[in-house]
Amino acid sequence: MKLERNKRVKKLAIWTWTWVATMAIATFGPEFIWDNHPFLTPFAIVVNLANGVLMILANRDLFNHFDELERKIHLEAMGITLGLAVVVGLTFSLLDQKNIIPFDAEIGYLVMFIGITYMIAMVINRKRYL
Repeated sequence: MKLERNKRVKKLAIWTWTWVATMAIATFGPEFIWDNHPFLTPFAIVVNLANGVLMILANRDLFNHFDELERKIHLEAMGITLGLAVVVGLTFSLLDQKNIIPFDAEIGYLVMFIGITYMIAMVINRKRYL
């Protein structure tokens, strides 16, 4: 069972790093590699999207291998993260729209917030249930 878990974790890690790499290529390629080529830029974005979908499927495959307690821990952490991401993300955007914060509400800030929130929720849930 542990061997199967490691296989699924490695698969998820590969798809995650592939997605990160294609995101970097789609982000920086048009400016630094191919000078906003009318075919290559949309192609890189589509490849990134496809890699993202495959990463999600690998994540789902891993979650389907979890037992009931692990699923409960992750599901609660995801629920908390989703709720906070929507509320904080929209509030952050509103603060930017009304010029209350002195910088732009970039999506990167929200992505970092989501990652940190998920990690904290996982730590709390693991302590609660294990």
